[in-house]
Amino acid sequence: MTSEPSASRNRLVLVVYTAAIFVSALLLFSVQPLFTKMVLPRLGGSPAVWSVAMVFFQSLLLGGYAYAHLLMKLNSRILPIAVHLALLVVALLTLPLSIRSGWGEPPNSGYAIWLLGLFAVSIGLPFFALAANNPLLQAWFVRTGHPNGPDPYFLYASSNIGSFLALLSYPVLLEPMFTLRTQNLIWTGGYGLLIVLIAGCGVLLLRSPANAGALNMQVDDAKAPAPFWSLRARWIFLAAVPSGLLIAVTAHISTDVAAAPLLWVLPLSLYLLTWVLVFQSRPLLPHKWMLRAQPLAIAGVVILLAVGGEQNLLLTLGGHQLCFFIIAMACHGELARTRPAAKYLTGFYVALSFGGMVGGLFAGLIAPFTFSWVAEYPILLALAALCRPPGGAERLPRWSAWYWPFLAVLAVALIAPSYSAGGTFNWLDDHRIWVIGAVGVLSALLALALNANRWKIFATVVVALVVLRSYPSDDGRVETVRSFFGVHKIVVTPNGQYHVLMHGTTIHGAEKFKNDNGTPVTGRPEPISYYHKDGGIGQAITAIRERKGAPLKVAVIGLGSGTLTCASVPGEDWKFFEIDQSMVDTARDPKYFTYIQNCEPNLKPVIGDARLTFAKEPDGVYDLIIVDAYSSDAIPIHLATEEAMAIYKQKLAPQGAVVMHVSNRHLELASVVVGIADANDMKSWVYSEDSGRDNEYIFSTSVVISAREDADVGKLASSNVWTETDADEKQRVWTDDYSNVLGAVYRRLRDGEQ
Repeated sequence: MTSEPSASRNRLVLVVYTAAIFVSALLLFSVQPLFTKMVLPRLGGSPAVWSVAMVFFQSLLLGGYAYAHLLMKLNSRILPIAVHLALLVVALLTLPLSIRSGWGEPPNSGYAIWLLGLFAVSIGLPFFALAANNPLLQAWFVRTGHPNGPDPYFLYASSNIGSFLALLSYPVLLEPMFTLRTQNLIWTGGYGLLIVLIAGCGVLLLRSPANAGALNMQVDDAKAPAPFWSLRARWIFLAAVPSGLLIAVTAHISTDVAAAPLLWVLPLSLYLLTWVLVFQSRPLLPHKWMLRAQPLAIAGVVILLAVGGEQNLLLTLGGHQLCFFIIAMACHGELARTRPAAKYLTGFYVALSFGGMVGGLFAGLIAPFTFSWVAEYPILLALAALCRPPGGAERLPRWSAWYWPFLAVLAVALIAPSYSAGGTFNWLDDHRIWVIGAVGVLSALLALALNANRWKIFATVVVALVVLRSYPSDDGRVETVRSFFGVHKIVVTPNGQYHVLMHGTTIHGAEKFKNDNGTPVTGRPEPISYYHKDGGIGQAITAIRERKGAPLKVAVIGLGSGTLTCASVPGEDWKFFEIDQSMVDTARDPKYFTYIQNCEPNLKPVIGDARLTFAKEPDGVYDLIIVDAYSSDAIPIHLATEEAMAIYKQKLAPQGAVVMHVSNRHLELASVVVGIADANDMKSWVYSEDSGRDNEYIFSTSVVISAREDADVGKLASSNVWTETDADEKQRVWTDDYSNVLGAVYRRLRDGEQ
């Protein structure tokens, strides 16, 4: 005869299981930024690395949930515990985390598949074991006989609190305080602690009365039939849309708004927070509120997309993420509302993780190779309207029957003029924000005022998004080029005077095609944007050339629009290193830019990550090394570390110099470069000056030149616009094992743009 579990034992069960699930989630989501940061240097710090990492983690999460589901079908109490503990111990033997041998250098193409393989062989086993913990421990908890066992979903909230804290603490605490090696050792220690906690969970389960789990599930057995396949399919859809939106929102704000650091973490943190909130026993934000707010959030994104990212950076970023949060809350709230009885728990989590993987695959792998722009964002936004529950009777049914023909006429009236250049097109183009916003708001009114069918809301959102695409916000003609490394836009200004290469709102280069009087520019193109002869980079090139008094041998890391090919003079040897083949193809195409065609028609850039390819160059040969991979807001950190500068110094000729372009809207990087140069016994001079000629596409630049001696930089050493700068002793030097992006953000906010 078995006795009822005591209150003290129930408290112990609750504490141990909650602690185990919390620590597991903490480890699961702290390993994502930790290992991704270890991998980033191989692929130039591209935001796409994070998207592919998300696809990998979501896929392995599905594997872990399926494993837990199968394990709990075993007709044994001790076997699932023994098997899972054995898996955890074997995974522990593969730690600390490291990039497996043979995976040090990426191929020339197929980066996404290579990355998935790298993640699989390097952290696949420990992550798989962690991924199974949440559903497995919840299933064990049901079988302990705890009073809360019949509805264990509150433990899912505990899991996501751990995930949420892991993501937020990484950039704020772990990255600034510890080296990668120390972070790795802390994580390994946490993994060992988790095994102890899970062993404790197993012991508590084995010491529970044999019929405890059956007692917890008796009511369910009597009243809860197995979920229909239609419901399972809806679970998958409800999980897929916000999962895909997570990656799409991240891609949008880091492509079309600002590729600022930490933006990859914020949407994921909000995504996890929604799981915490919807599975509370008494949700802080009731589901009915979120369903009412969801159409407004969809309309809000439509309006934000129409306005574009140039208006107010913080408002735009905050708006996209707030709307994403509301949409995800509505979707996940529907999942929480339709969750099954406890005995179907593991199958429910398999459906959730499968949906998450499908959404991630679409947004992270399929869309980047299918679309030349971030099309996945509006597609998933429209699908979010279908995540609403089936509505009741529509209000004003006499009028609602006429809605479909009305919408068809509206669509034709708004979209057809975009194929002509008449007065209607000009009016719609001039009033595009109001027109698109009105259609977006119409979709919200349908939901809130008329209780309309979700298909009508979906179709109205589609019309708004098609109109948005038909009347783009960019001033001038735009073409987009998409690769693994991002979406680049080539903007031709309205009068055709300039061609501008952009990544989101960041300009990478520009070329003047027409003079002010409208006549074509002839002859050798003049370098402009950041590379004008009067700017920092131009002055550095001139000074080194005059100091040597002979043709230069120059290495340039970063091609952009090819502007620097026209900074050379006859007889000089310039070699370019570029990671993105699509960038090379764009710069070579004379319909976009003519720098290469006119100045270096036989250019053969070295393709690959420059940290790896440049290290293979012969030592002591370059008079000047220009590192120009920092004119974007998403920075390849591994090109600005003590070890990277050591490579540059090694490749320099006896009186050579290194020039680093550090213009950036979100990070202060000049002091970082001064620090890594000082660590290599090099002196540095900083140039930061506003040209006052932005209307001519000649921009202010921040540049640091570093050399062994004053004489190596020629006249720059005595120039009143170049400041010799000492390293800040209070600022830790960036290395391959340590960087502090948050500190660079803080210095930019504190000091402002110079």
